[in-house]
Amino acid sequence: MRKSWLYLMVLGLFIFLAGCMAGESDHTSGDSGEAETNDKAGEKSGDLEDTVVVYSPHGSDILGEFEKLFEEEYEIDMQFLDMGSQEILDRVRSEANNVQADVWWGAPQLNFDQAKADGLLAEYKPSYADTLDEMYYDEDFMWTGTSITPEVILYNTNEISEDEVPKDWDDLLDPKWEDEIIVRYPLASGTMRTIYSAMIYRTYKDTEDPQKGYEWLEKFDHNTKEYSANPEIMYNQVAKGVGSLSVWNMPDTVMLAEEKDYPFGYVIPESGTPVLTEGIAILKDAPHPKAAEAFYEFVNTKEAAKLLAEKYYRIPTRDDIEELPEWITETEIKPMDIDWELFDEKQSEWMEYWDNNIKNTEKDLSEE
Repeated sequence: MRKSWLYLMVLGLFIFLAGCMAGESDHTSGDSGEAETNDKAGEKSGDLEDTVVVYSPHGSDILGEFEKLFEEEYEIDMQFLDMGSQEILDRVRSEANNVQADVWWGAPQLNFDQAKADGLLAEYKPSYADTLDEMYYDEDFMWTGTSITPEVILYNTNEISEDEVPKDWDDLLDPKWEDEIIVRYPLASGTMRTIYSAMIYRTYKDTEDPQKGYEWLEKFDHNTKEYSANPEIMYNQVAKGVGSLSVWNMPDTVMLAEEKDYPFGYVIPESGTPVLTEGIAILKDAPHPKAAEAFYEFVNTKEAAKLLAEKYYRIPTRDDIEELPEWITETEIKPMDIDWELFDEKQSEWMEYWDNNIKNTEKDLSEE
């Protein structure tokens, strides 16, 4: 009897322990399944590193906000260095044998193409690749576009009506606009260098001769009242009516009108306009490659693209973002067909010619 009683106690203890082990096994399995699901959704995963290092020119406002959002979502320490696009390229080149960063977020496609040619980028095809037009990603997926920046004709709505504003680049050469144009000093501005070079490229692509483009810039210089030393001066001069026209980028123009109540409107040139693509890439031999992929995906989710559009005036490259601001959805953008590799090769030469042979040195380089 005693043996039977002892046997029953041992058997009961065995069943209890087996049940506990099964419960632990079930709990572990559930965690594993959740991690797998999160992997597929591009969210937290147990095999991510605990740090991601990002080089970016996007400024402390955007970077600070995305640092907070990313760290809350992934519990990964995001470290960023804010510097200019060319500075990033130079730094990445210098660190090629001892890579310090994981992700390069933000720069024109030209910079990424240069980095690709130097073998500095890693291939990564993101989950949202099918939402991008082919002009917004590298054919080998060494980088993809995150936002676009079209160039526009900016005008003072108090001085020029919507009907009479120039509708295309060549309209700016009309003698009636003499002394009405104020632009940012081109040699110091990536936006202006792009616009001026595009005016040359329009005919150069067929003739391989920049002369027609130089003639266009001569006529434009004749109508230009002054070259402003920095963007704020240019904004203020046009807003005050010192000049009624300029050429600039679309996002800044909209931002100034909406947030500072400047009397600014804009026109997308009918024949097409240069459209810069801002990109993102993972660096080759990144020290935290999995965390890099997670960050790459995170800053290009639908939610992130919408946030960047609504708060920071970025036009997303993804074609599946709904309920974007009207200034994006109601504007038809016609990108100019540009060979960006050739464009980059010739830009310095063209701008040097403009500086030495076309620019009227008597124009004010306003610094007030």
